[in-house]
Amino acid sequence: MTHFSEARSLFPDTDDARVTPQVKQPSYIRDHRARLRERFLAGGATAMPDYELLELVLFRAIPRQDVKPLARALLDRFGSFNGVLTAPISHLKQTKGVGCAVVTELKIVEAAAQRLARAKVMQRHVISSWQAVLDYCHTVMAHRDTEQFRILFLDTKNTLIADEEQAKGTIDHVPVYPREVCKRALELNAAAVLLVHNHPSGDPTPSQADIDMTARIAAAADALSIRVHDHLIIGKSRELSFRAEGLL
Repeated sequence: MTHFSEARSLFPDTDDARVTPQVKQPSYIRDHRARLRERFLAGGATAMPDYELLELVLFRAIPRQDVKPLARALLDRFGSFNGVLTAPISHLKQTKGVGCAVVTELKIVEAAAQRLARAKVMQRHVISSWQAVLDYCHTVMAHRDTEQFRILFLDTKNTLIADEEQAKGTIDHVPVYPREVCKRALELNAAAVLLVHNHPSGDPTPSQADIDMTARIAAAADALSIRVHDHLIIGKSRELSFRAEGLL
């Protein structure tokens, strides 16, 4: 994923609205925005469709124009609110009307969502917080367009003490080395690890390479008295557990 430091090279340093300060916001746009904000404050996001929630995010980036067409265009391209937030910057900028301000607002919301999800699992007992762990993994990984391999490191009480990205790969492969996994676990004094990676295709069914790689990591970890608690593959809408499937 493109970092924010690269965003300035992708877009001109201008307001997405491309209007002068003298241009007054039309009353129908102002009224529409006020109604959406009131509905959100009164009832929250639950009852709002994706395009309206996305409009709320776009309001700050585009202060004077009707953002509904752009919200719908983004949803048509990326499929869902989550898909828009997690889309790579290089893909977002291909949508007409998306500039640096829009990208910044979207990525701020994405970062906030990831931090909130992570806060629910850090320093928590993994087994009793299992759904929160799954939610966090889906938030961070489900909509990526390339494979990512993460390791959640656990102490002797199965409390999550660290969460780290071990490797990034291509659309269907990510290089993972058992030696590096075990080395990092020893550095953190971890008693167990939870392996997690995503399938950009959306299908979490493990490949033979996934199965073989997991077996190699488990064997190397076992020799050092480190337990591989599970290996999760994150798809678009569901996940697969190696332990639940009898693969670990």
